[in-house]
Amino acid sequence: MSRKGFGKRVALLVLAVFMLAVVAGCGDGKAPDKVSDGDKDKAGDTIKVGINCELSGQVASYGDNARNGALIAIEEINEAGGVLGKQLEPLVRDNQSKTDEAMNVSAALVDEGMVAQIGPLVSGAVAGSTPVMMENQIPLIAPAATANNVTVDEKTDKVRDYIFRVCYRDSDQGKRMADFAIDTLKVKKAAIFGSTSDDYAKGLAKYFEEEFKAKGGTIVAVEGFMNGDKEFRGPLTKIRGKNPDFIYVPGYYTEVSVLIKQARDLGINVPIGGGDGWDSPDMVKVAGAEALDNTYFTNHYSVEDPDPAIQSFVKAYQAKHKKAPDSFAALGYDSVKLLADAITRADSADPVKIKEALEKTKDFAGITGKMSINEQHNPVKNIVVIEYKDGKQISR
Repeated sequence: MSRKGFGKRVALLVLAVFMLAVVAGCGDGKAPDKVSDGDKDKAGDTIKVGINCELSGQVASYGDNARNGALIAIEEINEAGGVLGKQLEPLVRDNQSKTDEAMNVSAALVDEGMVAQIGPLVSGAVAGSTPVMMENQIPLIAPAATANNVTVDEKTDKVRDYIFRVCYRDSDQGKRMADFAIDTLKVKKAAIFGSTSDDYAKGLAKYFEEEFKAKGGTIVAVEGFMNGDKEFRGPLTKIRGKNPDFIYVPGYYTEVSVLIKQARDLGINVPIGGGDGWDSPDMVKVAGAEALDNTYFTNHYSVEDPDPAIQSFVKAYQAKHKKAPDSFAALGYDSVKLLADAITRADSADPVKIKEALEKTKDFAGITGKMSINEQHNPVKNIVVIEYKDGKQISR
């Protein structure tokens, strides 16, 4: 039970003592804090949407941009009349890039009356929120949590009923980069140098290696680093001695940007690839445009895509935030739009009905691509490969 439900019981107990007539008038055999689906839809003048994001801490860039994208979507929806005749009310909270704080934020947002939650961004923080969302039967839409076990318990193969996402999985993007390396870049020998601190990077490394080997490639070296590391020259020197013609670096931009710069300083000029954790303006700021030439990463969309809907979003984001929207901004935007679509199709702001509508999503047209939600609550969608060229991101 949430603290909100407990608080309602206390309040109603006081009313029972001092206002017996009122209580008697409400006596229908139901627990006093339970309301019908129709009453849930009528309660309040707004539809409250929790936004549980990493606004400080290690991956604050992701959370900040996703929050910005989500708020632009809410503004557009509200300006167009809202959903079910009501305005969406964002409840924005910072989980500080911490798993336990993500859980605390979700519990607080439940008490504030949210009907659904957008975020967190990274898989570990989503795992922190998941028990709260499952217990209270409130859907969570993860914009960018790519670990395979986000929506499915891999030990039991049971789908987590109230957890959804709009991004692809680590297995999808790890395999996509392996295919790109062999089929497009025509490489044969790869090294893997990834973070060992989180399931995200370890998952990418695992799926890349499996696919690369399955397509006839050879892994000549495997090295690892910890999140927070700033010195990579020792392992890079070992990798250089193995003469790979491609290096796969799964991890977050905070370490990857430094690693790539040091690799180029050591004369390692082979193509380097990675995952969507690379997507941050800080990549160019730290590594430098020249060092990033001949590097590639899997991503959710391209800001250069000429599609009118994408360019409309890009224009709105740039006007408000004076910078181009990265994939996390686009995923935050899509998460809110998907939620509004589900509420509309459900014709209800009841969390259980929203969850059921999310499960039935077909051909939703998002900024990050057209998507349908499959039986494991994952989107079926395309994966873009982005190349850095002269400091710019170019879709391949």
